Amino acid sequence: MSITSARHALLAACALGALAMAQAAHAAENTPAAPVAAEPAVDPAAAVDEVLVISLSSTRSAVQLSGSEMQKILPGLSPLKAIQTLPGVTYVTADPWGNNEQNTSLFIHGFNGQQLGYTLDGVPLGDQSYGNYNGLSPQRAVISEVVGRVILSSGAGSLGTASTSNLGGAVETFTNDPRAEFGGQFNQTLGSYDTSRTFVRLDSGTFGGNNALYFAYAHQKAKAWDFNGKQGGDQANLKYVRDGEAGKLTFYLSYSDKTEPNEDGTTRYIPGRAGKPYDGYQPYTRPFLYPDFHAALDYLDAAGNYPVTEGENYRNYFSAAQRTDYLTYLKYDAKLSDNVTWSNQVYYHDDHGRGIVAGPIRVAGLPALFNFYFPGQNLKQVFGNSGYATRTTEYQIDRLGGISTLNATVGDHQIEAGFWYEHNKSSAYRRWYPFDVNHPTSPYDVPTGWLITQYGSEIDNKVYQFHVQDQWRIRENLVLQGGFKSSVQDATGRVPVQPIVGSLINSTGLPVGEIKTKEWFLPQVGAVWTAGTGDELFVNIQKNLRHFQTYGGGGLSPFSLGSQAAFDNFKRDAEPETAWTYEAGIRGKRDLTLGPITGLDGQLSIYHVDFSNRLLGVAPSAAAISIVGGAAIVQNVGSVKTDGVDLALTLRLGDHFSFYDAVSYNRSVYQDDYTSGSTTVGGVVTPTIVRIAGKKVPGSPEWLNKFVASANFGDFEAQLIGDFVGERFATYTNDLKVDSYMLLSLQVSYAFQTPASWPIQGLKLSANITNLGQEKGDLNVTVSQPAGSYSTFPIPPRQGFVTLSTRF
Repeated sequence: MSITSARHALLAACALGALAMAQAAHAAENTPAAPVAAEPAVDPAAAVDEVLVISLSSTRSAVQLSGSEMQKILPGLSPLKAIQTLPGVTYVTADPWGNNEQNTSLFIHGFNGQQLGYTLDGVPLGDQSYGNYNGLSPQRAVISEVVGRVILSSGAGSLGTASTSNLGGAVETFTNDPRAEFGGQFNQTLGSYDTSRTFVRLDSGTFGGNNALYFAYAHQKAKAWDFNGKQGGDQANLKYVRDGEAGKLTFYLSYSDKTEPNEDGTTRYIPGRAGKPYDGYQPYTRPFLYPDFHAALDYLDAAGNYPVTEGENYRNYFSAAQRTDYLTYLKYDAKLSDNVTWSNQVYYHDDHGRGIVAGPIRVAGLPALFNFYFPGQNLKQVFGNSGYATRTTEYQIDRLGGISTLNATVGDHQIEAGFWYEHNKSSAYRRWYPFDVNHPTSPYDVPTGWLITQYGSEIDNKVYQFHVQDQWRIRENLVLQGGFKSSVQDATGRVPVQPIVGSLINSTGLPVGEIKTKEWFLPQVGAVWTAGTGDELFVNIQKNLRHFQTYGGGGLSPFSLGSQAAFDNFKRDAEPETAWTYEAGIRGKRDLTLGPITGLDGQLSIYHVDFSNRLLGVAPSAAAISIVGGAAIVQNVGSVKTDGVDLALTLRLGDHFSFYDAVSYNRSVYQDDYTSGSTTVGGVVTPTIVRIAGKKVPGSPEWLNKFVASANFGDFEAQLIGDFVGERFATYTNDLKVDSYMLLSLQVSYAFQTPASWPIQGLKLSANITNLGQEKGDLNVTVSQPAGSYSTFPIPPRQGFVTLSTRF
């Protein structure tokens, strides 16, 4: 589907939603009024104003964070950044809000961010790969201030989670519903590095008996702390709800247009590596040169060469992620009877954008690449006489899907059956543009007049997923749950533009064809027993699957392999990643009279995971592939065993204080060595074995500790937040590692009491400080090599923000 037809489809979806709204308002005139809930129905525990809310009666380890707690951490915070305070989660990012998507890292119980599932109000958001192909980030799908809650299932997501990647758990984000009263909200944040964030929300209040809607808009602009790039953009959300006796109709529309200039990571090596002169050049930050174009010109010599002493830590002129997304859904939860509900949801997502880098033309094998297209020519002149060229990876996503779920209570059984279907058309085109010395561009410009289309890949992907489960209340205090899901993915790839043979590292051409992954029986069984004290003991066993990635621009995708033969071999021999997760625990909430301790809420969970058929891309040079492009050898490389414990407690200390603490231990260990290429000596070919059996999974710390100390005295509130991340290995063989760190942040706020006659109510002033202790070190570690090197992004310095919020 073209961009034009995609927009037509979006407009059709909007028209359908508007029609439904009009029909609902008309029908409401002859329908008995049913009040619209101020917020979505949730477990009663969710109404408690706490940092952590445990999900009672779940067979899984599930915790949730409210939207109001998100905004305390930092107004405008992304849902993924918010779960950083939850047990078992390592989430790091280059900016305080978690908006930038290239410079992020997420681990939960040893699984990385692409091995988890993500949804918004049930709509799948893909696997969060930076190279877009099947979704979008939660922070683009919804404005932070209209998030109602975020639920983390850290062991295994529910059977009905619409995801092809929820191998190690799921992150579910939910929007809040329109308010019952007419009014609005206005927030303005100002702060460090020229930060300005504006949020506006208008609520219609209840109209026509049982209809309500809101419109929300956010604009953010913030300069990066270590380079002169302004991150941010515009977002708009519309949500309509008609909650009647026969069912609940919901229409949601989201628009996001963002540009996020990216920070370049610093490549780190073992000192003295092969005696190369740039071993010692490993800067703490690696800022790009924009907007100082004169400095960029002076940075290169007359031929366009960058300083050789800087090696792989050379500086680009700029890089950025430009993304525009439209996401919409229409959902109806029908109450067929007192015991039967049927939910149907249709969604559509369109994304178009690009990753863009303007850098020197003589780095990482680029001269060899360009000579395929311009043999014998002066490359500096070809690309505009600046010594720079602009590279893009241009994305397009066109997703349409539906989710249907039937729930029925029959005696002591609560039976659920559901089906999810998605049809996704995605494309990735790699192009090179001139960088004219007389007309330099910026990270915010869309380049035009490409010189090279290095490759163009298009994928047509269909997903079919069915699940059924039975929750049987054997006794009043004992529930047994069992079920299974079946999951099928059918992907077909085509390559309208093939690369010139030899121009991609390790490649003779991108493959075409069809590849199908399927697993008909992914079982789940669990139980919850409620003790006489009200505490719950839970246990859950579940098998999950991660389908192959379907992206033609890199990653662990068979469509990025270097030849048709490699694709055919992968199709014949490779297996999708699977995981058996075993978890058990106890959770509860009780009042106490132990001196200053007046209450205790908490959850203790232990888990074991058998992760099989791990996929790995064996790349000859991560730096070269990231710039020039090239085919990794994707293969199954064995299994991983994981054991861990999460303990999260909230102590209530009277009416004014509380202390939340979450301690996590995780040990994820590789079980197998793997083969990476071969060496030939005297005509004898010997496979190169990478010895990683018994090594720990890099990037994922063994120890985590998070705490939130809260104080509340009427209109005054304060929180001190701590986040300890233990040391992390930085290579597969564990020969290098990064140190642990402890970050502190502070939030204080005061709510002013305004006269009832004033048009403005809920006037609140809050202040937030991040990295209170001015900690320095490695925040994000990017692992790409078996040994000898890795790359990092630094911890951002202390930053401060002030927010004025009002309601009217």
